[in-house]
Amino acid sequence: MRWLLFSLLVSAPTFAADFAPLFNGKDLDGWIVEVDDTAKKNAKPPFRVEEGMIVVEGKGFGFLRYEKTEFADFELHVEYRLAKGGNSGLGIRTGPFDPKKSTATRPSYFAYEVQLLDDAGKPANKHSTASLYRYVAPSENASKPAGEWNAINIACVGPNIKITLNGKQVIDTDQSTIEEIKNKPLKGFVCLQLHGTKAEFRDVKARELK
Repeated sequence: MRWLLFSLLVSAPTFAADFAPLFNGKDLDGWIVEVDDTAKKNAKPPFRVEEGMIVVEGKGFGFLRYEKTEFADFELHVEYRLAKGGNSGLGIRTGPFDPKKSTATRPSYFAYEVQLLDDAGKPANKHSTASLYRYVAPSENASKPAGEWNAINIACVGPNIKITLNGKQVIDTDQSTIEEIKNKPLKGFVCLQLHGTKAEFRDVKARELK
């Protein structure tokens, strides 16, 4: 009996840790702003906290990067709401963004941008909501219209990436099987994107997967 119990214990799976908030609802502690010169000239900060949300708004281009942790095998949960015509994104496993080296350092080239668009009802493709922008299309467009809250989960384990949008799994891919992305990083930062329109984020949290 003792041997049986020992065998069960050592063979039991290691479960994921609990989700930990990346955003405290009050300020941008733990985050760093990386934007171009256009964004720096906006009347209001392009990334700010209002009513318990991260508000992304204004002209220009750039990212709000969570700098406390680089994630390897992890799950990210985010709720977001876009304005009409909204365009934003989530960077995963990426590095710092340098506006002077924009093409090389933006997530969609360096690693991945998970696209967030006001495109509810439109066909899914490699540029639609929940795509691995320019590389992998979701199986369907499960986004909600502008003004409504969406919930997205991104789970990365080794080369495997799964994306669930509003309760529907829309991507399940292995980057090692796709030539143009097989060498993408397996560890890096997460970030939120500014792309000239308004977006709001809440309940931003992550957990390690083992």
